[in-house]
Amino acid sequence: MSFDLVIRGGTVVDGTGAPAREADVAMVGDRVVAVEPSIPGRGSREIDASGRLVTPGFVDIHTHLDAQIAWDPMATPSCYHGVTSVVMGNCGVTFAPCAPNDREYLAELMESVEDIPRDAILNGLPWDWTTYGEYLASIDRMPKGVNVGGMVGHSAVRYHVMGERSLDETPADASAIAAIAECVDEAMRSGALGFSTSRTYMHRVPDGRPVPGTYASGDELLAIADVMGRHGAGVFEAALRLGERDTDDLVNTRAEVAWMGEVSRRSGRPVSFGVTHSFRRPDLFRRVVGFAHDENSSGAQIRPQTTARGVGVLYNIGTRTPWDRNAAWRELRSMSTEARIAALRDPARRERMVREAIENPPPVDLTGIYVLPLDGRPRYDCKPTDSIASHAERRGKSAAETFIDMVLETNGDVVLNYPFLNQDLGAVEEMLDDRLVTLGLADAGAHVGQIMDASQPTFFLTYWIRERQRWTLEEAIRRLTSDTAEVFGVRDRGVLRAGAFADVNVIDFDALTLDQPRVANDLPNGASRYVQGASGYDYTIVNGRVAMDHGTHTGTFAGRTLRSTD
Repeated sequence: MSFDLVIRGGTVVDGTGAPAREADVAMVGDRVVAVEPSIPGRGSREIDASGRLVTPGFVDIHTHLDAQIAWDPMATPSCYHGVTSVVMGNCGVTFAPCAPNDREYLAELMESVEDIPRDAILNGLPWDWTTYGEYLASIDRMPKGVNVGGMVGHSAVRYHVMGERSLDETPADASAIAAIAECVDEAMRSGALGFSTSRTYMHRVPDGRPVPGTYASGDELLAIADVMGRHGAGVFEAALRLGERDTDDLVNTRAEVAWMGEVSRRSGRPVSFGVTHSFRRPDLFRRVVGFAHDENSSGAQIRPQTTARGVGVLYNIGTRTPWDRNAAWRELRSMSTEARIAALRDPARRERMVREAIENPPPVDLTGIYVLPLDGRPRYDCKPTDSIASHAERRGKSAAETFIDMVLETNGDVVLNYPFLNQDLGAVEEMLDDRLVTLGLADAGAHVGQIMDASQPTFFLTYWIRERQRWTLEEAIRRLTSDTAEVFGVRDRGVLRAGAFADVNVIDFDALTLDQPRVANDLPNGASRYVQGASGYDYTIVNGRVAMDHGTHTGTFAGRTLRSTD
């Protein structure tokens, strides 16, 4: 018997949580046809996976690649970290439905909420749609190196129906709710993976008002739940107001989770929302997860999601620094990275920058800003001795002068990490110890000049599994694959079995390593973003075709549009 591709002799971790086993994996076209100890016959191509892990491709459920996928079909840097399927349209912000006159508004809203440059969005997308179904058809036409699905976003739907009234605190009337429900129905008929909304007061449009949907009434949310219930498909995803404008007894937060429980029970569909730790309210995450358990005991399907490490703002001379509110530092912002580094060699400029930084220190605690290791192998288990303040003390200089020295010593490669959520890895460990909590919130494609969390699959495997041995390898792969795929209704992916789509990783687990985050100026308008690579992913296969070969794109674009109707 002949096959298109056979991976031989690897240790198969199939994504279900079942014990790892030595097996061959055979593929024909875009499907796995056999996973057996020894497969007879030959493949048109064969890969020797001796000493390697063979896993399903990873499924990232929380991205904002909605714009980037149009100009970056490989969805970098996600593809560098074993990700073969991504879900867009989180947090209520999407580009469809959209009337032609509303394109600029949605681009500006996305920039305001997710820090994706407006001009890159407007110049990079084809904008050849009005409805969500037409948007998915546009995604179909784009070359894709990974599989791409999306939810329809409340902000776009509400603005499409109500215009400026969508931002008011006044509840939508019956006719508006009916029109909103019809938009969601059209999206679900077309294959949306679900519906997303934002209720947090932190997500705002450029003029400072909370995004459309923040003040949606219970009637509106339940009308949307009814649509999803009729389709029997899709996930309801939300950015909730957890701990916001609340008292110590968390009455408002409890009510917020209760609403999501009612949405789930009414629709029969799962609800997902992000939960993180913060030193400001260190017990909040624990209580929110407890509220989710309470709702599920009454018939809901709530799955909180969190990250595998701290959510951190990154500082680098090519993007921003903690001292940029000072005039001498702001002067660098108009220069290229190379010019900034050269400017730091001017003693007079350096002296002025250091003086201003001392006289007007940043509003963040420098003991909580950490230097990623200067050997180029970043670690995110931040210790007090890793802080820029500690480095400065050891050098006998101010933190600002120490940073400047490090910029020159590394030719601009030094990166500072300021984790502002999931600040305590012990809290992350506690959340991930609860099988109710899924891995998510990587935010690939969002906050491109601020964070770089799309690499969390590699961190999860190298830190929590290989180094800490906190969970089994089988459980780790399940978390990255079938668990996320099942919650979001991504069928026949996230598992290695006969009949499943042939999304596969071949991983040199012992060699798996994170690269240092770096700044790239590769957005459509030349704007900068952070990217981060990895070593140890020998091959990443998408729909039966090798997409990544030892970290390099092969030129193949075999990705598909993921639909709930498939």
